[in-house]
Amino acid sequence: MLNVRLFVLMGSVALRHYGLGIALICVGIASAVPAAGQLAAGQQAGATVAGARFFVTGDPAKPRPATPSQGLMLMGGGDWDKQAFQWFAKKAGYGHILILRASGDGEGGREMFATMAGVQSVSTILFTDRAASTDPRVLAAIAKADGIFLAGGDQAKYVRFWQGTPVARALDAHVAAGKPIAGTSAGLAVLGGTAYGAMDGGSIDSFKALSDPLGDAVTLVRNFLHMPRLAHIITDTHFNERDRLGRLIAFVAKARATGDPTAIGLGVDEAGTLCVEADGQATFYGPTNTHAWLVQPQGIPTLTPGKPLDWADIRITGVAPGDRIDLNTMTVSKPAFVGTAKVVAGRLIDAPLPAGGHWSLAIHGGAGVIPKGSLTPEQERAYRNGLNAALAAGSAVLAKGGSSLDAVQAAVRVLEDDPHFNAGRGAVFDAEGKNQLDAAIMDGATLRAGAVAGVSATKNPIVLARAVMEHSRHVLLTGAGADQFAREQGVEQVDPSYFRTEKRWREYLEWKRDEEHAALDPTHRFGTVGAVARDQRGHLAAATSTGGLTGKRWGRIGDSPIIGAGTYAMDQTCAVSATGTGEFFIRQVAARQICDRVQWKGQDIATAASDTIEEVGEIGGDGGLIAMDGRGHIAFAMNTDGMYRGSVSDDQSPRTAIYAGEMDVGR
Repeated sequence: MLNVRLFVLMGSVALRHYGLGIALICVGIASAVPAAGQLAAGQQAGATVAGARFFVTGDPAKPRPATPSQGLMLMGGGDWDKQAFQWFAKKAGYGHILILRASGDGEGGREMFATMAGVQSVSTILFTDRAASTDPRVLAAIAKADGIFLAGGDQAKYVRFWQGTPVARALDAHVAAGKPIAGTSAGLAVLGGTAYGAMDGGSIDSFKALSDPLGDAVTLVRNFLHMPRLAHIITDTHFNERDRLGRLIAFVAKARATGDPTAIGLGVDEAGTLCVEADGQATFYGPTNTHAWLVQPQGIPTLTPGKPLDWADIRITGVAPGDRIDLNTMTVSKPAFVGTAKVVAGRLIDAPLPAGGHWSLAIHGGAGVIPKGSLTPEQERAYRNGLNAALAAGSAVLAKGGSSLDAVQAAVRVLEDDPHFNAGRGAVFDAEGKNQLDAAIMDGATLRAGAVAGVSATKNPIVLARAVMEHSRHVLLTGAGADQFAREQGVEQVDPSYFRTEKRWREYLEWKRDEEHAALDPTHRFGTVGAVARDQRGHLAAATSTGGLTGKRWGRIGDSPIIGAGTYAMDQTCAVSATGTGEFFIRQVAARQICDRVQWKGQDIATAASDTIEEVGEIGGDGGLIAMDGRGHIAFAMNTDGMYRGSVSDDQSPRTAIYAGEMDVGR
């Protein structure tokens, strides 16, 4: 541990690292200092006051080279754009930057000091309590800062710690004095005239916000901070990555309906930054395919508590890197995309899309012992027709700019209706001669998921699984409870005889005569259907549905409805649907394992899928799976002689395969 001594010099604190020759003066701070061995290299701890801690990197005693000027840096979260940060450093006169945060530590200051070449110091105040918002040392640090940066984290803490306090007034005064301010993620969320405060402790998603804009979870905060030209703007971040267009529209709807009839929305994609000059001219910086989103609806919606939003004529404009917005007139010089969307019964429709968005879809209809010649030409044609119908249903959604979630549901629903596959109509019978159906669906953008098991009267179990995801606080419902929930939600019900096919009934009777040696259909040994998709916005989804195993007992549930085993989706990483001996896929956490291999081991999707199937096989499991990475690349993996499967994408025509030797094609 470094040897650290404390000197009190004229009301200031000096830290000297002996042996390294580094001295630092922290003006206006005097208190005990934590052990320097706990800090990152080049970073120093200053005072601890009631409700806050201080950190410093650089030399706060150095004079600033130039005079600061007004500017707003609006960041979407994630990686920092160096060009935007240099813009901010210049706005701050290459002087002294102050980070305000309510979570984490001072590490971000060291990183910012390295990124903002030329600034003299970067200090951090970490707020832990509202008490710090009246401390004179905190207020003095804010007053002296040449540029202020509001970090990410939890915006509810900013509201609770700062609203109505001298800190909020000091931030307004900082900007009024002609100095720049920036915010990222939660820090940007509170800069708008109306802010989404996340005051309920969560972060609402688009579906829930559109389902009830007046609901308690849509927590808007007014008159918190007062930034130039943002008085009637609600900001949102991590925008496209977390599918937040719908929720921003809901925020604007509530703001307009409750007192701000001119409210509009401004979303910023992750890794993107909007830099606003003092005259209101703003330039967007960021990687290719990132955007700022201007949301300008017409009129004031009529809202009813507990009811979904209906709102027509919502103008949406995209701003690409290098392009500009005039915040005085709210116009875009060269829109990357523009269009008019609407919300009908809480569903966002016809939203414009950035150009060049790729989409992909892969499906499966179960795996088994399927050597060439085991199917008659008529049987093979029927299976391929079913697969092609599913591909057509899913791709129709994706080609029109629809969501991956809608696409996988559409594809699986077709397979559930096809009696050739073991899901929905055509499902196998359990030991009591009944059809017990399982299904799951997962949204990679939000990690929301819904699943059902042992349902007996729902025509399309995948529709019920989505209802669980969207209309309950649960993930998995089973048996009679799931059936009751289906009826309450108005999900289509059928007489159980609907699911019966003569082929499955004969298999059941054969199993019943001789359970141990029943010659069940080997070409469809592991009957499950599933789909994975990437939509034009880059969001992933997965869905799986099954009738389970012939003769299953005791309420047996396989991997299909188990999130992480037979079904999983995570944006930018992977989407997976599996088929096989479910117990082994559960034990290997197969679907999530693929995502972990991609995310943490850096494997490509094909290697991750193949290695996972190998792991399943090593403990005795058979089957297959379909997987897709964040760019829409598709992988099929199996340790059986075949799997009914297919794929289609924006640059590949539909293709189906059954046998192990057939070529698999996908993006």
